[in-house]
Amino acid sequence: METTTLPLELLRYPVGRYEAPPLYRSAFVKQSLTAIEALPANLRAAIKDLSDEQLDTPYRPGGWSLRQVVHHLADSHINTYSRFRLALTEDCPVVKPYEESSWAYLQDARWADPALSLQILESLHQRWIILLRSLCMEEWHRSYFHPQSGETYLFQAAGLYAWHGEHHVGHILSLRERMGW
Repeated sequence: METTTLPLELLRYPVGRYEAPPLYRSAFVKQSLTAIEALPANLRAAIKDLSDEQLDTPYRPGGWSLRQVVHHLADSHINTYSRFRLALTEDCPVVKPYEESSWAYLQDARWADPALSLQILESLHQRWIILLRSLCMEEWHRSYFHPQSGETYLFQAAGLYAWHGEHHVGHILSLRERMGW
């Protein structure tokens, strides 16, 4: 049982909210790539030795279970990898949004072994990092257009998805700490 009560904002955003930088900075991109590359191992460590009951515990009231969080990361990062490839091969393509909450309640996200999504993330991030490390400054300034959030440059998207991984690992680690797991 939880021993502490945290404000809802901290439960929702354990590493704070993401703020996209307006200008390209090589140090920011390098830091983002380091975080993207580290996500699969950090996620694996975060869920290590959790039971099915623990994996099926929501990270906050009204939030997804830890199992759903793991599967969400794979779903989200698959979509993002595709968006990067589209932005690199088309002129500011319009990308399709997806209903991430609906995806989180599909049967595979609710009940499948998180190891399946960890395998996806490990392979996906290995390939994604190869692509990201190959980009020149001009390519980091390519963009895509998301109907809900507008135009996003690839350097901003790299930061967003570095944050996204840390954000969800933060959900898991915060719950583990609160529950004494």
